[in-house]
Amino acid sequence: MRTRYGISPWIDLTPKSRVPDYSRFRGAHTADVVIIGGGLTGCATAYACALAGIKTIVLDADRVGQGSGGRSAGLLLPDPGPAFRDIEQLHGLRAARTAFHSWRRASLEGAALLRRLNITCGLEPVTPLIVADRFDPSTPLGAGDKTLRREFDARSKAGVGGTWLARKLLASLTVPEVPAAMRMRDAFILDPYRACLGLSAAAASRGAMIFERSRVKNVKVARRHVDVIAEGGQVRASTVIVATGTATMEFRQLRRHFKRRESYLVLTEPMPAAIRKQLGGRGTTFKDTRDPHRRVRFTGDDRILVSGATQDETPERKRPAILVQRTGQLMYELLTMFPAISGLMPEYGWDVISGETADGLMYIGPHRNYPRHLFALGSGGDSVTGAFLAARLLVRALQDAHEKEDAVWSWTR
Repeated sequence: MRTRYGISPWIDLTPKSRVPDYSRFRGAHTADVVIIGGGLTGCATAYACALAGIKTIVLDADRVGQGSGGRSAGLLLPDPGPAFRDIEQLHGLRAARTAFHSWRRASLEGAALLRRLNITCGLEPVTPLIVADRFDPSTPLGAGDKTLRREFDARSKAGVGGTWLARKLLASLTVPEVPAAMRMRDAFILDPYRACLGLSAAAASRGAMIFERSRVKNVKVARRHVDVIAEGGQVRASTVIVATGTATMEFRQLRRHFKRRESYLVLTEPMPAAIRKQLGGRGTTFKDTRDPHRRVRFTGDDRILVSGATQDETPERKRPAILVQRTGQLMYELLTMFPAISGLMPEYGWDVISGETADGLMYIGPHRNYPRHLFALGSGGDSVTGAFLAARLLVRALQDAHEKEDAVWSWTR
């Protein structure tokens, strides 16, 4: 089998007949809010705005859903990404507890919304785990176990903990040979591209206007309005929402808050019956305690997805060679986790660029240097849960109905 490099399987395997073709932006328009970015965050926010009766226009520079969300691992996770202990140390116990509670709530809300809208995206519940990794050559034997135990104790003390599983209790779960794991709840797998297309269609049915291949060139702010100048036309609105994943060049002053990182993902060919039998039940997703960590999940058509090897962004000319190398590396590491998959080949290998904040949490809300702007920027770990969290917080900001939890995600935290 020949590996398909640089291609997201979610996008590649979606029939062209199911992909909407939104028009390019043309002319002069008015709206209450303009959303820059037609990914999961932009489409979830567009639907929430339209549902609230807010006249909304979405402008995407390329095609809806084909950015970082459509290239993600396809997970709704209850954790925002960084360790609870790290957030507690940086921002205090109350802020850490709020961040983890609101993220978990967003995971449940996202799943409930996709079900309520009858969006066909392979949404299924899974058991999320963090597994100790005692085989990491960069750490002493057992260090992963101790790191995980300290994280579990901190979460338990704060009331956001999961369940501790020793090796004996892990026998019934499809995980590597590890000494222990922490089990959480309220996680889901999904096809992120189809989820985004479904949300865009739902937003459009509620009156939102969506335009593709319509790059924003400039944003001009006046006292009572904002003018968004795009290729082909202009929108006058009350507020602009920037949902581009990381700060683009139009907002270069904010780029210092983000480190551009690239992660690699591999999807195997479907497992034959003999391998499926050896692996057993596959209703889990797990990450390990390495830095950078590795994430494994299973798909409904019996494939394994592994992601990791995250590093600082590399020059574009070097990426094809690095992608081939990282795909081989991740497949080798997957084989060390599950020797039974020997002979299984990678069918897709691709990468995704994200903007990593200093503390690992997204920035959601206004910035004092950008009046009439709202932002939803930063990566959400391995998860697209942040799209649904951002939708909730941004609509509240538009309606001037802020709540205490919003401060945890603000630029002033």
